[in-house]
Amino acid sequence: MSSAESPSRTADKSPRQQVDRLLVGLRWRRLEEPLGFIKVLQWLFAIFAFGSCGSYSGETGATVRCNNEAKDVSSIIVLFGYPFRLHRVQYEMPLCDDESTSKTMHLMGDFSAPAEFFVTLGIFSFFYTMAALVLYLRFHNLYTENKRFPLVDFCVTVSFTFFWLVAAAAWGKGLTDVKGATRPSSLTAAMSVCHGEEAVCSAGATPSMGLANISVVRPVATDGA
Repeated sequence: MSSAESPSRTADKSPRQQVDRLLVGLRWRRLEEPLGFIKVLQWLFAIFAFGSCGSYSGETGATVRCNNEAKDVSSIIVLFGYPFRLHRVQYEMPLCDDESTSKTMHLMGDFSAPAEFFVTLGIFSFFYTMAALVLYLRFHNLYTENKRFPLVDFCVTVSFTFFWLVAAAAWGKGLTDVKGATRPSSLTAAMSVCHGEEAVCSAGATPSMGLANISVVRPVATDGA
């Protein structure tokens, strides 16, 4: 009975033993060196970059009060977010005549290209820095003995630095345009009902762009360190 159970117990323990051996083989002190420490910073900032941009969602709005007593005050709330294809975001503009109630409108602009490029680059940077950390911590001897690995790492890091500069500049301009397109004053300016004398329009709350601003102020220089 015991002889039959021993192989199964050995098989059950083997994956755990492999994990233990892998963790024991990691040289955590490599993180205190500039090479490992910089990669940890790159990994963290990559998470902040694509996480803050890719998960962003906000809302803008306005109120329309018709001079016609038969019409009530209408509140307009428009939700938008990543990937910032604002021209596909719909909202209903109230009308102050007696024949119709509302008209479907859209926000202005499509800023998905810089946003998606920024997020995609952040994801690739995240996976690359994870692979580099595994190489540093577990296979550091292979990294130091083979001259190709440091050269490849240097070239890839320089490439990421260049693309981060391009992506950050493009997304910074795109975010500025997103702020302008989603400003409540821009919303009221686009509604024809606000240009006549039959209605009074008021701007709603300004969208909170704090999470999106975090992605722009990410220290790009860290990737080139």
